[in-house]
Amino acid sequence: MAGETPEHPVSLSALAETVLGQLESKAADYVFGGAGTEDTMRANEAAFRRWRIVPRMLRDVSARDLTVTVLGTELPAPVALAPIGAQTIVHPEGELAVARAAAAVGLPMAVSTVSSSTLEEIAGAGGGPKWFQLYWPGNRDFAASLLTRAEAAGYRAVLVTLDTFLPGWKTRDLQTAWQPFFDGLGIANYLADPVFRSLLEKPPEEDMQAAIGQFVMQFSNPRLTWADLEFLRSRTTLPIALKGILHPDDARAAREHGIDGIVVSNHGGRQIDGAIASLDALVEIVDAVGDELEILLDSGVRSGADVVKALALGADAVLLGRPYLWGLAAGGEAGVLAVLRAILAELDLTIGLSGHTRPAELGPGLLVAEPR
Repeated sequence: MAGETPEHPVSLSALAETVLGQLESKAADYVFGGAGTEDTMRANEAAFRRWRIVPRMLRDVSARDLTVTVLGTELPAPVALAPIGAQTIVHPEGELAVARAAAAVGLPMAVSTVSSSTLEEIAGAGGGPKWFQLYWPGNRDFAASLLTRAEAAGYRAVLVTLDTFLPGWKTRDLQTAWQPFFDGLGIANYLADPVFRSLLEKPPEEDMQAAIGQFVMQFSNPRLTWADLEFLRSRTTLPIALKGILHPDDARAAREHGIDGIVVSNHGGRQIDGAIASLDALVEIVDAVGDELEILLDSGVRSGADVVKALALGADAVLLGRPYLWGLAAGGEAGVLAVLRAILAELDLTIGLSGHTRPAELGPGLLVAEPR
C-alpha cells in the first residue's frame, strides 16, 4: 500500500531463477538437481498442473480459519517445512535462520538428521514447533540416541525417511564430484552424538576423515524391514510418520504396524528417476488409509494453490521443500519468511476465492482433472 516493491521476487519461479544464478555451481546442482534425467522432479510439478480448481460463488467466506492439528501439533495452516539437509551450502546461518522464520509464522520445521547445526541448537532457534526427521542409521543404539535427543530437545513428532536406504543416481552431483557431507557439512548431529563418537577410534576433532567415513557407513541402511518398526516404536513416545510412501499397500502396512501417519513423497524426485509423482500417488493412498492415518504430502508444492489441490485430494497437510530453501539462499531468515508468508497468503486467498473457509471443507469436488 506504500508503493514499496519487495526486496526479492514474489514469484517463486522468478526467485528460483535468481538464486540459480547466484549460487556456486556445485551447490546449485545439489539444490536444484534430481535423480537421473530428472523426469520425476518435473512430473511432480506437472501433476499439480493437471488438476484445476472449480470455485463456488455467493458463499460467506469473510471469516476463514486455516488451523489444523497434525501429528499432535496445532498448525496455523496445513503447511510444514520439509526436512532439507546441509542448508549452510546456500547460506551461512542455514537451519538456524529457517527455524527463526518458521517460528515467526508458527509453522513446524522438520529438522533433518543431516542438518548443519545440531538438533539441539536448531530447537533453541526461534522457539517454534519442531519435528525431527530420522535417517535411520545402521547402528540401533545410535538410532535410539537420536530419538532420545529429539525428545529431550522438545521435538513433537518423528518423520522417518524410508526412501534413502541407498543413495539415488544423481548425475549432476556425479559430474561435479561433490557431496557436502564429504566436506563435513550436514553431519553435525553425528559428530555431537555420544553413541556415534563411541564408534570412532579417535574423536572427530583429531580425525575428521575417519568420522566422515563412519558417517557414510551409518547413513545407508538397506537391511531395514517392516519388522524393525517395533524397535523404533519402543524407543519413542512421539507420533511417528513414515516418509517416502507411494504405494497403497505400504500405506496399509504402516497402519498395521501402529504408525501414526505417512508422508506421500518421492524425495522431491531425488531418488528414483521415473518414479510416480507424489500427487498422482495420493488418491489411491487416501482411499486405502485416509480414515485411519494422518497423511502428509511433499514433492512439487510450489504455491498456495498447490496446497489447496493436495488438501482437496485428501492430504491433511503438505511439506514445503525447495521454495523455502530458495528464500534462504536469497536472503537468509528474511528470505525464508517472505516465501512462507507468500505461500500462506495465497493459500488463504485460494481457499476463500474457491468458496470455502476451512481446510476440512475441501474435497475432490473442488477439482477437475485435465485430460492427459
